[in-house]
Amino acid sequence: MPRANDRPVDQLRSVRILTGVQKDPWGSVQIAFEDTVVLVAATVAEQVPPWLKGKGRGWITAEYSMLPGSTPGRQGRVQKGRSEEIQRLVGRSLRAMVDLAALGERLITVDCDVLQADAGTRCASITGGCVAVELAVRRLLREGLLPASPIRRRVCAVSCALVDGVPVLDPDYSEDHRADVDANFVFCEDGRLVEVQGTAEGEPFDTASLEALLRLARKGADALFDIQRATVGS
Repeated sequence: MPRANDRPVDQLRSVRILTGVQKDPWGSVQIAFEDTVVLVAATVAEQVPPWLKGKGRGWITAEYSMLPGSTPGRQGRVQKGRSEEIQRLVGRSLRAMVDLAALGERLITVDCDVLQADAGTRCASITGGCVAVELAVRRLLREGLLPASPIRRRVCAVSCALVDGVPVLDPDYSEDHRADVDANFVFCEDGRLVEVQGTAEGEPFDTASLEALLRLARKGADALFDIQRATVGS
């Protein structure tokens, strides 16, 4: 199946992660899946939500927004529904990487602001969010606020789609908007899954198609973990 830039069906778009792009957050990155660009900032507060107070463990939460100008036309600054669903997904995914008891009674808030959307914004947010959280934890360690790292594993997310009946990895918008099936997979570094989202846009799909998408996603996740490791230097 012909793709933009003659990209093979099992190849990610070009992925770039820049660190330290904001001065004040404890961890910040700008992550790009080619034309999809997300600014991710992790902010640490020495407190937890009221329902966790006194329980001896921390929390990670996320907020997600598409900025005006991130898509053709103008995105309004106040968004509901889809944005709330994505930020809950991002929060769940990033909590899977950390021992919340070892984090102590502190809150890490991960803000994901989409600068440019060309499909895969939730996957970019999770993949970049993992790096931002790791950078924030490293600062906590440097400043003596944690005795040991609470990070148990890295996570990343990758999307796949059935386009004209063909499984493809990391679709851009031109493929995503006409996909028969689209799926998102959140992986741990050890190969386990945090979450799987899959939707048929018309006809239902079979388990063989799901397995084909999962195989592609695993290959993409392996490449993303390599990029994360290279970014943080380990």
